[in-house]
Formats: sequence, structure tokens, C-alpha cells
Amino acid sequence: MSQPAGDPGTAGLTGQWCFPFPVRPALALGVHRRGRGDPAFRIDESGAIWRTCLTPHGPATLRLVSVDAPVQVLARAWGPGASWLLAAVPDLLGAHDEPAAFQPSHPFLRDALRRYGTAAVRVGRSSRVLEALVPAVLEQKVVAAEARRAWRLLLLKFGTPAPGPAPAGMRVFPPPRVWARIPSWEWHRAGVEGVRARTIIGAATVAARLEGMLALGPSEADQRLRSLTGIGPWTSAETRQRAWGDPDAVSVGDYHLPAAVGWALAGQVADDAGMLALLAPYAGHRHRAARLVELGGGRPPRRGPRMAVRDYRAF
Repeated sequence: MSQPAGDPGTAGLTGQWCFPFPVRPALALGVHRRGRGDPAFRIDESGAIWRTCLTPHGPATLRLVSVDAPVQVLARAWGPGASWLLAAVPDLLGAHDEPAAFQPSHPFLRDALRRYGTAAVRVGRSSRVLEALVPAVLEQKVVAAEARRAWRLLLLKFGTPAPGPAPAGMRVFPPPRVWARIPSWEWHRAGVEGVRARTIIGAATVAARLEGMLALGPSEADQRLRSLTGIGPWTSAETRQRAWGDPDAVSVGDYHLPAAVGWALAGQVADDAGMLALLAPYAGHRHRAARLVELGGGRPPRRGPRMAVRDYRAF
């Protein structure tokens, strides 16, 4: 790995890595993308990935490209947090992860792993808890389009412009004090009802404690997250998958996942309990197995209409 070089201002800092394992940046970083209109994530016409982050040292913008796929990547970062964000690139791409112990026995999982490779099940970590938690709360019990609309509107309104030559319209995640002070009418304009708004405000008021949880193991982190008002098993799992890179964090309570896992691994729709039973042989890697199911398209035939997109702003 090269050391970061350059100026974090106009020129930016650069870093280059040659990994001892295959990496797929679009898959590893794509889990942080909240829809095509996400102001914090873009993929430009050249295929370069742009991502903003509020680091412990301030806002930063990252541009990442594969220069010698599938093992070499080049990154450039701008802003006060540029050095921190560059140093985080290996973890973002899963350098800390150990997927070798994941040896699926089910034919569907074996076939999906053969098609997509180990890079598809390598779990990265962002080490930014509130940044993973807020969009997860916005996604609670609503369709994706509704949550993504709220995320986009809130970042455009309260986020800061992305440092460096980022694509037009990119924004950086607002600081905790900003989330805590968003007035009720702005939540309403973004289509976020009181329950989710209060959950985010509550989390923002203890943001320093949240970031300190990164030192905890997954089980204790889960307990601490779920001790917060409005944070249940699903939100905790979605947060730990991204911030901790937890390969065992199963999104219990997900609207689609149990049916997909049940259909792929047992040929029938399952509920949460059935999903956990089917994933039990992969303890320690259950999120990895579920991710393979999603990538492999293990979904039952669609029956009935899709869930409607609400517009809370009209209520």
C-alpha cells in the first residue's frame, strides 16, 4: 500500500493499494448507496466511484477506481478528513474481513459463490456509526423509494457541499448537532413522520457514544444499539453490516429477505424464524449467506401488488 501523498485541498491526497485478494469496489461500496439520487454517492461515466463522508476530522470526498482489476485500486480524497478517509479504504473494501471460513454446503449458495467469487461476500466496514444508522432508520417500515427520497431531501437541505471536484450536487452527511436540531416541519417536508424523526434526533444526541461502540464486539454492539429508543433488530443489523462490517448481522424483520432466503434454500417462503433456521449452519457468516441469496436472485414469484409509496407530506 502506498502512503497518502499530495494536498488535501485542491489537488487532493492520493493512495494506491494492491490487495492480496480480489476486490469489487462497486459491490463493497454499493451497500452505502441509497438510490441513484444519493447525494453522498455517485458513479460517474468513467466508472469511478465517488463517496462523501463526515470523518472524525471533518468532511471529505473520496474518488476510487480499479486500475488493475481485480486487485489494484487507486483513490484520491479531498477535504479536512481526506487523510482519514484514504486510510479507511482498505477496510471499506474488506481488508479486515476473513471470508475464507465461509464454505457453503447448499447448492444455491455454492453456485452463487462460484459465479460471483469471494469478492462478493467480502464485507467492508465504514467505521462511521451515525452515518450508517440514520439512513437505516429512514428505511424503517417504508418502501425503499420513500426512504431514499427522505435521505436525498435531508442531505440536500442540511448537508455541506462535497470538498474537491466532486460531481455537482454531492453533499456530506450533516454533523450530529445538525440532525438533532432539524425542526419538525423540515422532517415533514422530507416525508419523515415523528417516530423516525425522534429516533434519529435521539441517536444524534448520543453520537459520541455511538462512535465509541466501534470498539465493542458485534454482540455487545447489538445490545447497546437496541437499547436506544426506536432501534430494533433490523436497524441494528443494517447498521452493523455497514459500520462494523459484521458478516453475521442478519436483517431480521426485513420485508423481502426471509422469503428470498426461504425460496433459495428450501424452495418455499419463510418467515424470520424459518430464515434463521436455514441460516443457522452458517453461524458467524449469516449475513454473507443472505447477501449471496440476494445477489443470486433467490426470490419467490411476485404475488399481488407492490407496497405503495406513501407521501407523508400530504398527511
